[in-house]
Amino acid sequence: MTSLGFIGLGQIGAPMASHLAGWPGGLTVCDLRPEATAPFAARGAHVAASPADVAERADVISIMVRDDAEVREVVAAVLGAAGDGTVVAIHSTIAPATAVDLADSAYGSEVAVVDAPVSGGFIGATNGTLAVMVGGVHDAVERCREPFGLWADLFVHAGPVGSATLFKLARNLLTFAGYTAALEAQRLADAAGLDLRAFTEVVTHSDGVTGGPGAILFRDTITALAADDALRPLVAHTAELGEKDLRLVLELGDALGVDLPFARLALDRFASSLGLR
Repeated sequence: MTSLGFIGLGQIGAPMASHLAGWPGGLTVCDLRPEATAPFAARGAHVAASPADVAERADVISIMVRDDAEVREVVAAVLGAAGDGTVVAIHSTIAPATAVDLADSAYGSEVAVVDAPVSGGFIGATNGTLAVMVGGVHDAVERCREPFGLWADLFVHAGPVGSATLFKLARNLLTFAGYTAALEAQRLADAAGLDLRAFTEVVTHSDGVTGGPGAILFRDTITALAADDALRPLVAHTAELGEKDLRLVLELGDALGVDLPFARLALDRFASSLGLR
């Protein structure tokens, strides 16, 4: 039975790893903070003194540390101690080139490095409903599928190493740009004297119904819509409504003295983003 290792028990890593505590092949965890590893020790996991110690005990090793520098340091230690057939999965959000470099550093050995970033945050990690995107060779990716399925309910083989990180960065563009737009909307609502709690309730309710900004991603291409495309009337109607509402929003912002740069950009780009021109 495959044995598992998990390095980095932070806000996302700890709940991810908690789903692995009963894994039949055993779980080894590692974190610099004893208070992070104590709950796992209480559930029967082995607590490793170092990443190299994890590599000596585990066949599939998850790494969820802070940034590229920490990932490089941990992977180097793991590769120095890992046995043949080990799969090293990097869950941290890093540069695509870093993932490729680390996979190349294992080239020629019997150890495979895959990039496996996740989406869904703390709630998804806690509930076991994350999305995980995995980049790497087929055999290594498939060895991850069963254990990762304990904390993710969407598993996507993104392509070669580095492609999963590209998935994650594109996803996070929508996330953090969306946060900025949401806060811009909140500033407008506040300037208009609205109850911000009630405004938030309306936003979260309607996003739950429509799917939020991601609902617009219903096409599998970014090419312009042909004049005879069956979707064009629907998309054109959406553009007309969106542009009308954005003009009203900007007029309100001007009246209230609220700068709305995201709204101006949205009005300028909306139709072309939809593939209309």
